[in-house]
Amino acid sequence: MIYDLHVHTSASDGVYSPEEVIEKANTMGLAGIAITDHDTVDGLQSALSFAGKENIKTHVIPGIEMNTELDEEEIHILGYFIDYKNKGLINRLAEIKKSRYERARRMISKLNNMGIDIEFGQVQRMARGNLIGRPHIARAMVEKGYVFSNKEAFEKYISKGKPAYVPRYKFFPQEAIGLIKQSGGIAILAHPGLLNNIDKFNSLINMGIEGVEAFYPEHSPEQIRIYIELCHNKNLLLTGGSDFHGMAREESRNKLGCCGVNESQMRQIFEYRNKKIKESYRND
Repeated sequence: MIYDLHVHTSASDGVYSPEEVIEKANTMGLAGIAITDHDTVDGLQSALSFAGKENIKTHVIPGIEMNTELDEEEIHILGYFIDYKNKGLINRLAEIKKSRYERARRMISKLNNMGIDIEFGQVQRMARGNLIGRPHIARAMVEKGYVFSNKEAFEKYISKGKPAYVPRYKFFPQEAIGLIKQSGGIAILAHPGLLNNIDKFNSLINMGIEGVEAFYPEHSPEQIRIYIELCHNKNLLLTGGSDFHGMAREESRNKLGCCGVNESQMRQIFEYRNKKIKESYRND
């Protein structure tokens, strides 16, 4: 029984709605999924309502993936079991959403100056939800025929160092970790194998990371072994997920349930969460 703890929906840059993702997971027989959209909780209310239907056996965990930066490197922090109605979290996410819109407009302007005729409204339609990211700009470029794939759009135009790239807003891991914990969640380092500098591990642990996403589609067996050992030595939670987006086949993150944790590993996560809840009651 697999729990896929890293799943995206159309509330951020996934293709499928929260309901469609849950239906797919349920049909596949997944024991549970964590919906972890980028910098937004907009899909969680509808997801949890749908998950409450009698025919849905897949357990749905409310989560988030926060895009942060440390020493010029992008670091993603996952949050599990968050209170998606927490005012502090919601207010900060509103600021991030505004920054994302401004960044998208600047990137589109750069592309327009290069002769690539896409509009902000077209990108908004690609987004479906309320959050705009670079994948939506890439999809608009594909639709207009300027590139053949999202990957080509990134590699030629909108990745760091490319002509239409605009630096993202400054949002640091320690703030994301704090927001997740403030909203009752568990803070997890996402896909550590994508980090350029493994030395950042100690810094992130000191900031309060509670677990590591060891099982991930792009991790090698050797990397997975290293992360399992790290979690054991540092007393961190071991997690995993597919990073499902439901995109076209040139993307690596389109196989729901291909990575995750088993029932025993998930039990440890539940036990850790329950312990945190009890401690918070005692502190109150």
